[in-house]
Amino acid sequence: MSTYEAAGVDIAAGDRAVELIKASLARARRPEVVDEASGFAGLFDASALKGYRRPLLATSTDGVGTKVLLAQRLDRHDTVGIDLVAMVADDLVVCGAEPLFLTDYIACGKVVPERIAAIVAGIAEGCRQAGCALVGGETAEHPGMVAADEYDLAGAATGVVEADRVLGPDRVRPGDAVVGLASSGVHSNGFSLVRHVLREANLPLGATPPELTRPLGEELLTPTRIYAKDCLALAATGAVRAFAHITGGGLAANLARALPRTVDAVLRRDAWTPPAIFSVLRSYGGIPPAEMDKTFNMGVGMAAIVAPDSADAAVRLLADRGLPSWIIGEITPGAGSTRITDT
Repeated sequence: MSTYEAAGVDIAAGDRAVELIKASLARARRPEVVDEASGFAGLFDASALKGYRRPLLATSTDGVGTKVLLAQRLDRHDTVGIDLVAMVADDLVVCGAEPLFLTDYIACGKVVPERIAAIVAGIAEGCRQAGCALVGGETAEHPGMVAADEYDLAGAATGVVEADRVLGPDRVRPGDAVVGLASSGVHSNGFSLVRHVLREANLPLGATPPELTRPLGEELLTPTRIYAKDCLALAATGAVRAFAHITGGGLAANLARALPRTVDAVLRRDAWTPPAIFSVLRSYGGIPPAEMDKTFNMGVGMAAIVAPDSADAAVRLLADRGLPSWIIGEITPGAGSTRITDT
C-alpha cells in the first residue's frame, strides 16, 4: 500500500516539530503581533505605523549559504538560525530601517522534530537580538531531492524607516569618517572557500590550531553578529550618513555600495586587528591577501560612515553597548571606490 509516509513525508513528525517550536515563537514577539488562529499567515498590526510622518517599508531576503553544511557535519543546529536573522535584518538596517517581522523557510530531506526545533530556536534568538518578531514560517520535507540529514534555510523580513531618515550614499561627504564595527568571526560568507581549505589542508573540525583557543568547528560556527539595535542607536544620534553590511565581496566591495560616485573611502589596515580565525584560514589555505580581502569580512562586519566630528562619540556609544569598533578610515574626493592602505 502506498502512503505519504512510505514516500518519505512524515506528517506526524512535522506536527511534533510545530509543537516544539511554539516556545521559541513566544520568545520572538513584538506588541504589534496579532495571533492568527489558523496558523496560515502571520499578522502584524500596521496601525503601529501611524506615528510616522511618511513610513517607508523595507524588505530583505537571504539565506545562510554553505555554512549549514558545517552545522550538519557537527550535528549542531542551534546557531545557524541566528546567522539567518543577521543576514536579513542587518541588510534592512543599512538604510536606517527598524526590522519589524521575519518569516523563515526550512527545506529538509527528513523532518527530525528536535533538529527543526533547534534551528527555529536559533532563528527566534536572532529575532530577539534584532528586535523583530518571528511571525511564522514553513518547514518542507523534500525526500528524494534533499538528503535525509540535510537542510537549507532562508528568511525574509520587513522593516520601516521614516522617509526623510533614509540613510545612503547621497548623504556621504568628503571628510566623513568610517567606523568599523567588529565582526564575531567569519560570519556567513565565504564558506565555500572555508570548506575548500578544510579539505585541502585535511583540517579536522575537532582540532584546535595553536592560533585558536577552541576547536576549529566551534570557531567557524560562531554566529554572525547582529548589529540592528546598535546601528539604530547610532543612527538615532543623527551622526550616521550611511551603513555598509560587510557580506560577500568583503569590506572594499560592500563599502563602495554606500558611496556616491564623487568620493572614495580610504581605509587604514593597521586601524584594527582581524580575529585569529582569518590568519588560520590564510596560512593553512595559502590564500593570497587580495583573495582574503574580497572573500571575508576580515574582522569588520558592519561599517558606518559618520560626520567627522562624531566619530569618537560613535566609538564610545558602541563601546557602551558592548560592541568594539574603530575609526578605520575617511572619505576623500574620488570616484566611488574603496582603498585599503597598509599605512
